[in-house]
Amino acid sequence: MKRNQLGSSELRVSEIGLGCMSLVPENEAEGKEILKRAYEEGITYFDTADLYQFGWNEKFVGKSIRPFRDKVVLATKVGNRWTADKKSWDWDPSKTYIKQAIKDSLHRLGTDYIDLYQLHGGTIEDNMDETISAFNELKQEGLVREYGISSIRPNVISYYAEHSEIVSVMMQYSILDRRPEEEMLDFLHNKKISVIARGPVAKGWLSERALNRSESDQYLEYEGKEIHELVKGLQDKLASERTLSQTAIRYCLHHPAVAAVIPGASSVDQLLSNVGAAHTPELSADEVAVIQSLSKASVYNQHRR
Repeated sequence: MKRNQLGSSELRVSEIGLGCMSLVPENEAEGKEILKRAYEEGITYFDTADLYQFGWNEKFVGKSIRPFRDKVVLATKVGNRWTADKKSWDWDPSKTYIKQAIKDSLHRLGTDYIDLYQLHGGTIEDNMDETISAFNELKQEGLVREYGISSIRPNVISYYAEHSEIVSVMMQYSILDRRPEEEMLDFLHNKKISVIARGPVAKGWLSERALNRSESDQYLEYEGKEIHELVKGLQDKLASERTLSQTAIRYCLHHPAVAAVIPGASSVDQLLSNVGAAHTPELSADEVAVIQSLSKASVYNQHRR
């Protein structure tokens, strides 16, 4: 599988990674097989977070990838802390919390370093300089190789891009959520900061089961009926050599800012379908134009000042 440089760092990630949030404690055997097969199929980027399943996800991923730990890029996230009753979480991007949280993540992951440590959110009201200082210290201490943020908020992204050493920004991006195209993709590409695209199949709306879903449902600013029409248009006007979900994954990769797409997988079959996108042709300029003519060019209007 093709590997791309992450920002200006020495890290290289498979263009299709694995978002591990969909792995669940109720099906450990399947989850372990998914992780094993992902590596065998060429995936070298595995993404988790300390928030997922109260830390179980980190522990499970770390244990499962141990046989090939040194051959992959392991990423996790920090910034959200569960409340005592575990019914909700609080946002804490302070240096004190980050430097404690990484110790817990390293223990759960069973490793002495994290390849990519990401801030799991961020607001313009944060003391971002303090957060940046924490990440820089972790890098100097050798606990992380590189760091990034997970955000779609333009003001937050812009601040980190201008004032920190981030090598990546994870953001939701798909045919049904084209907000990053308005101002972020070209900006980050010019800054030599990579994008990691999450949610490429839009919670299944861009998969083969899309037309079986109710027209009364909704995804962002799309009504279910609109998505049905969009899906039918894609099927009519694009080459049949890709499945719908593979087309969705390849769309995210059409922009040079995007180093990796990280769809989740709750079964081996779903994983193999996702990986199959790596073996289909890149979208042509004409195909990209068709997709963009059928979908909405959204703008992110919140969290600005």
